[in-house]
Amino acid sequence: MNNPQDLNGAVPARPHYWVAALTAAAALALAPLSFHVERRLDTAVRLKGGEAEYVTQQLATRFHSPFVNRVILVVQGLPPADTDEGTQALETIVNALKGPDVSAIVSRLDQPDAIFLGRGGGTFVIIGLAPVNGSPELLVPTIREQARRLEDQFRSRYPAVKLELTGELPLNFDLREASSHDLRKGEGLVLPATLALLLLAFGSVVAALIPLAIGQLAIAMALGLVAILAMRWHLSILVQNLAAMLGLSLGIDYALLMVGRFREALSAGLGPSQASGVAARQAGHTLLVSAATVAIGFAALLTVPISEIRSIGVAGFVVAGTSVLLANTLLPAGLALLGTRIEAGCLSYRKTRLNSRSYIGAGNGWKRWGRMVTSHPWIALFLAGAPLLLLASQAAHLSTELPRGDWLPPSAESVKGFHSLQRMGRGGLVQSLRVLLELPSDSISQTDAGWNAAARLSARLASDPRADRVISLATLTEGRRDFVGSLSSETRRSFLRADGKATLMELLPALGVEPAEQIRWVEDLRRLPIADLTGVPGARISVGGIPGLNADYADAVRDRLPRVIALVVTTTFLALFVGFRSFFAAAKAVALNLISVGAAFGALVVVFQEGHGCSLLGVSEATAGIFPIVPVLAFAVVFGLSMDYEVFLVARVLEARRCGLGENEAITEALARTAGLITSAAAIMIVVFTGFTLGDFLVIKMLGFTLAVAVLIDATLVRIVIGPALLALAGDWNWWPWGLAGSNSIVEKTGR
Repeated sequence: MNNPQDLNGAVPARPHYWVAALTAAAALALAPLSFHVERRLDTAVRLKGGEAEYVTQQLATRFHSPFVNRVILVVQGLPPADTDEGTQALETIVNALKGPDVSAIVSRLDQPDAIFLGRGGGTFVIIGLAPVNGSPELLVPTIREQARRLEDQFRSRYPAVKLELTGELPLNFDLREASSHDLRKGEGLVLPATLALLLLAFGSVVAALIPLAIGQLAIAMALGLVAILAMRWHLSILVQNLAAMLGLSLGIDYALLMVGRFREALSAGLGPSQASGVAARQAGHTLLVSAATVAIGFAALLTVPISEIRSIGVAGFVVAGTSVLLANTLLPAGLALLGTRIEAGCLSYRKTRLNSRSYIGAGNGWKRWGRMVTSHPWIALFLAGAPLLLLASQAAHLSTELPRGDWLPPSAESVKGFHSLQRMGRGGLVQSLRVLLELPSDSISQTDAGWNAAARLSARLASDPRADRVISLATLTEGRRDFVGSLSSETRRSFLRADGKATLMELLPALGVEPAEQIRWVEDLRRLPIADLTGVPGARISVGGIPGLNADYADAVRDRLPRVIALVVTTTFLALFVGFRSFFAAAKAVALNLISVGAAFGALVVVFQEGHGCSLLGVSEATAGIFPIVPVLAFAVVFGLSMDYEVFLVARVLEARRCGLGENEAITEALARTAGLITSAAAIMIVVFTGFTLGDFLVIKMLGFTLAVAVLIDATLVRIVIGPALLALAGDWNWWPWGLAGSNSIVEKTGR
């Protein structure tokens, strides 16, 4: 098994340089498109068919509301808005904000309502946006610049003046910026640590730089493709972070295997071109199987009707594809050209150990470990399995409610503005529930039946202790239907549909009502017997706004997560069954992956949800809930990534068995050849994922932690202890139903 030429009994093929040239050309074309890709990605969540989306569409197309897309300018440090001096300052602000992209502005100048008088003397201006070109979100920097100029204008008279922009659109814009900042910060910390690990693994500067370069190029190509796809489809800002995570992990992982096989072939006496061909043939199909399992996990995400989850599913395909493409085409050609120069910059303690076993840590140590595990498999199973099952049991307590507390990036202006609104007692303006009442026939503004139905619902909403205030036609007109005509055109279009049969009610949450409680409130409202409450048969309500969207999101994830799990488990099992032609090997791999995922979810619950040690990750207190996107994404990603190590190990065991070794000896030999590779690759993945826990974006922090823990568990206890112990216990059943002669598809193709 040490002579690569004899593995398949064939003369090694030479690398296809023309294919490598095409790949290089594609990389050169795509890489420049990755610059500033975040500008083309969405921060807003789009949930196809959701109730909140329906409310937004109605307001835009049937109401023609000028405030469908709105931002809030928080004004502090000026005279109170109910004074003459404050009114003059407010007029200056409103006049400066008017422009072709602004559909309407409402302030205390238009509505002498106490809601515009916040605690501490502050006020606010609501600005409706209708951009002539592009997304409303792109107007955020322009409005902020106007606010800065206004601050400079006022500062000589009012030194404490402060104008802050907040609302859903500015929050989304700042989350985009926070995501980009976290990405740069994570890469800046991860790359040096990854290079150090690669130097430790390979003992050569050139050999260590190659996987790192492939990983970076995989990211650039993937983000370039994402930039192209974003011209046609809505793709989430999370794609950028996930592409960096996966690109580094998969690109380095795949290159690590390819470079290792190349060096092994060189040490066996083959020339550079032949060694490259052996590496491509031996590792290439293994990488294709690995990339296929990753793709399966991301394919399952396409079944979830949420834009950011679907876009991540698309991005997962792209990242897996670019990583395996580079590793199978460009890398073998580059290795053939490098030849023995791959050992350039060899560290002194490695100069006499240039074969593959030296750089992946194989040898007597792993053989002794393998003999110990295979000699006492039940003890190994108990010692490794018991703590994992205990940790996995905590996953039963996982709550997919939105985290409590303040988890938004604290340095963002929109977050500071939101906090200012909260201190003024007006934080509910950002988190308002948009309740849309639709009647089958009665006009709300022209019939008593319609008006009374709307008034009853408005009163019912106002009576809820979770409500701070209800803004509706009834409250704006003090209950007088004949006053509707005196409202401004902008106000009527905001609250009354053009046909008069539907009305909007803005329900502002009281101070202290957390996002998770807002979602439960939305669910309560959607269960109300509206026909009985309004006295109009056929009347119905729809609930939107940020809380409505969050409720739709949680429902979609809760409904689709079991399907995603079933789809990933089933398709992964089938792919491995076809690859190994062994029922037990495929079933064992799936079962071990489920244990790894369960244990990682248990750790997520213990650290974030319950708060044990969360301060070490920059989280001040227990979150009491986990973002719904984290479990579904982590499951899909971990299931694909963990399968790498299973393929590496089982294929080596099968190769050793077919060469005449007994089961336990084959397991020991396979561990000696792959354990070092698995631990080196896993260490790099853990560093990559851990790097993304250091930013301010809590959802990325949770995802990075979950993936890092899953890989740590999978590459140590699962693949190095539990997996070999199960193989030893199963014996020849490992290769049922076709036996060793039939279980050969991967080995024959990869030479593993």
